[in-house]
Amino acid sequence: MQSEPAQAGVRARSQHQRRRRIVQAAAALASRGGVEAMQMRTVAERAGVALGTLYRYFPSKMDLVVAVVSDEIDLLESSIERRPPATSTPSGRAVDVLMRATRGLMREPELADALVRSLIMAEIDTPFAERVTGLLLRVSGHDLDERTASEEQRVLAGSLASVWVHELLAMLRGQRTYEQVQRHLEITATRLLADFPTPPSP
Repeated sequence: MQSEPAQAGVRARSQHQRRRRIVQAAAALASRGGVEAMQMRTVAERAGVALGTLYRYFPSKMDLVVAVVSDEIDLLESSIERRPPATSTPSGRAVDVLMRATRGLMREPELADALVRSLIMAEIDTPFAERVTGLLLRVSGHDLDERTASEEQRVLAGSLASVWVHELLAMLRGQRTYEQVQRHLEITATRLLADFPTPPSP
């Protein structure tokens, strides 16, 4: 018989795989019909889980939306590890990361719109903004992260992340082009990150 720790490990892997199937099913539905296509019953059927199981993992559709878009941030972080920003200035590196995130999210504009609205309206508590802020700190400053950054640096990086969210919303509303978003971010980042330590060359 399996030991208790081994059984716990099997359960944990099974739960992780089940959650992964749910998120993938939701993303597949959204890619065809936007957030409206992410009906909880349909997601459960596509993922091969009971509706009650789905609700245990994701109590609401918005929780599921955030999980899907969080996968985009995971992909962004992996992309940055593989291919760090090539520019030498803190502001240039930050803008590089934010524009990569913009391109990733805009592949699914309906999902991006739901996420941005949830952040602005504070419909749910999500670590999305904090993750983006932490990512900006890590790529923008030498030896900076959420622990080593000063309060001022965290506030400035968070302010840049907030500007990006609003620019993304304007793009989703058809009020910005990619070029305009990038230019606005460049102007803002140059001012906000002017005193950040310059990262070493990659």
